[in-house]
Amino acid sequence: MDALLDLLNSRPLVNGEEQDALGDPTRGTRWAREHGGDGSLAELALLRAARDALRDVVTGASSPTALGPLLDGVHQRPEATPDGLRWTLQTPPHARLAVEIVLAWADTEERHPGRLRPCANAACQLFLFDRSRANRARWCSMAVCGNREKARRHYARTR
Repeated sequence: MDALLDLLNSRPLVNGEEQDALGDPTRGTRWAREHGGDGSLAELALLRAARDALRDVVTGASSPTALGPLLDGVHQRPEATPDGLRWTLQTPPHARLAVEIVLAWADTEERHPGRLRPCANAACQLFLFDRSRANRARWCSMAVCGNREKARRHYARTR
């Protein structure tokens, strides 16, 4: 789940400019390795494609079928172990991290539908996972986006 949210939030706006953590090969390699990948150029290209497809699916701009091409050739193989049955993911090495993140999205949607969503601040590109009991969180950060939005509304009311 952390890698899923980190991937979706890997293109934040900083002072009005988009900062792409996967855009630069050096930064992208570091990001991929921090999340268990190998950092190859092929892996970075697939991670960028997965990020864009997931953003579109989470925002409702695309249906989940848009994720299909990322899963081509992926299989799970059952393996009996002393601890029980374990499923092993079989995918090309450069695709493993992107596939795991897409599968994490599917698991999140199945177990916690509607909890993964974009920040309600229109000037923000980040996503949040709502852990609140009421499922009413709106902002990626109350300290940043929430306060700004509330200050804007207050200013508009008092003008």
